[in-house]
Amino acid sequence: MTGPYLPRRVPGSCTREIRGLRQHCLTWTGEGTPLVLLHGFMDCAATFQFLVDALAGERAVVAPDWRGFGQSAWNADGYWFADYLADLEAWLDEWCPGEAADVVGHSMGGNIALMYAGLRPERVRRLVTLEGFGLPGARAEMAPARYRDWLDALRAPEQATTFPSLEVLTDVLCKRNPRLPPERAGFVAAAWSEALADGRVRVRFDPAHKRVNPVLYRREEAEACWREVRAPVLYVAGAESEFMQRLRGAADPEAMRAHIPQLEPRVVAGSGHMLHHDQPAAVARLVEDFLARPAP
Repeated sequence: MTGPYLPRRVPGSCTREIRGLRQHCLTWTGEGTPLVLLHGFMDCAATFQFLVDALAGERAVVAPDWRGFGQSAWNADGYWFADYLADLEAWLDEWCPGEAADVVGHSMGGNIALMYAGLRPERVRRLVTLEGFGLPGARAEMAPARYRDWLDALRAPEQATTFPSLEVLTDVLCKRNPRLPPERAGFVAAAWSEALADGRVRVRFDPAHKRVNPVLYRREEAEACWREVRAPVLYVAGAESEFMQRLRGAADPEAMRAHIPQLEPRVVAGSGHMLHHDQPAAVARLVEDFLARPAP
């Protein structure tokens, strides 16, 4: 029988008022300017634990829960991408004022990090994006239907996602991702959920995140921001992930280098989109080797 996952480095927890909203952050104490970890959509800071434990050094690490995820408060007026950029800047002002940060972002967190590194190139020293490829560009003619869908969704709010028990959620995660060992699946299930009085567990995200976004993704705008990135960029994909294929070539390293010439691609074997869950040791080696290089 597999036992529970036992962290090697136990994090501390703090909350701050970030731009008028109570937001949560995990902190792993250590040396130097903190390494900043940014989680993806429907994830939370706590599941970076495997990656933190796999880091050979004892560097300080910080990881926030984005608004509406994990233990951060929910936003009454919905969620807009620009808010994540402003939240990140507020956190950086606290963690490393006057210094450029090393940032690792997964999926949505990688997209936020890439965009921010172009908007504030002086605030990012080195950047690792784990499967943060942007999104497929949306055509302008999709706007009317998208706005209608959003208006309709406001009339019938999304319901919280629940499971009968933590064990059931753990089993679901194992079936969805066979690469995830049971002890890690149990850890992720506990991090993603909170217990209810009737024994069920509720996943820790605001149901409003499931609502369709009325604002179309304009890839050309994202690419314009990427062209202003000055930091070295490590671009990491999972060998068994389907996400790159969904972008129909736009996420290929050669296409991305057209906007970020200094981008270095790497592929992690035996991993899907959640590569920091699937292969944390391999990801940790790539991250530490990249961050340890002398300044270009």
